[in-house]
Amino acid sequence: MEKILIIDDSVVQAMYLKKTLNEDYEITLAHTASDGLMRAKTGAYSLILLDIIMPDMDGFMLLKKLQEELVTQHIPVILITGLSDTRSEEQGLILGAVDYIVKPFRPLIVKARVDTHIKLYRYRVQIEQQAMEDELTRVANRRHYEKYSEKKWQEAIRSESLFSVCMFDIDKFKVYNDTYGHPAGDRVIAAVARTADSHLQRSTDFFARYGGEEFVAVVTGSGSEEVFAHFKKIRQAVEDLKIEHSGSVSPWVTVSMGGVTILPKEGDQYADCLKIADSMLYDAKRLGRNQVVWMNENKEQWRERE
Repeated sequence: MEKILIIDDSVVQAMYLKKTLNEDYEITLAHTASDGLMRAKTGAYSLILLDIIMPDMDGFMLLKKLQEELVTQHIPVILITGLSDTRSEEQGLILGAVDYIVKPFRPLIVKARVDTHIKLYRYRVQIEQQAMEDELTRVANRRHYEKYSEKKWQEAIRSESLFSVCMFDIDKFKVYNDTYGHPAGDRVIAAVARTADSHLQRSTDFFARYGGEEFVAVVTGSGSEEVFAHFKKIRQAVEDLKIEHSGSVSPWVTVSMGGVTILPKEGDQYADCLKIADSMLYDAKRLGRNQVVWMNENKEQWRERE
């Protein structure tokens, strides 16, 4: 059930709106602008109904604040007001409101407009998700990864927490395509993605297809020993699929992995961290493939195989 936030200093009007919409939506009430802003920042809502005239902060000012916040700027806002002049309506729409509901409320009109904007919100979310998803593997695509990784990198700097990134690809994949054909190659990419993704389901994990047969994973907050051990399990899980590959280092499809765990500081660049992970992947291939090579936060290199 979609969640709607109603911000209105009038308890009577807010309760009336809640009664009108309660059957189809989960409604939360806030009776001050500051409380409404705090609740909106949870990012849990699909629509906000916002009264314009409130004592602590008018609806126009609150709408401006909602548009400035990264976590709330995507939430559609319908303004509710007794002001019916064109200038107020124009101001609200310029600030980013999607619609206007004028008092006194007519329940059928309120419900129809809310239903319409909830449908539009769902459609937009669906389109955005598709734009961030790799079509073949159904995991995050590179565009999604680039946005996520930079955001998490900055969060790690602020919170002074460990940050790990791992790059890996399928060993001798061109040989596999040449031997078994491109449709079989696509099935292998999808199988490897499903396997890795199934092992990276924690809230601190992120996994994406980087391009071709290459993948990338980001893990936040965990120590290097734990992360290194986890990716060794993923590498083994891919080999355990036992997908035949006569032209590789094993009878089966395998992956090589390279990664780094770092405690980023102000001024550090994520691109430099990624270069280290890429160089660890290069070493994993140079040392025989089908293995994980890792650099810990003390700049010590660990190898799965000597």
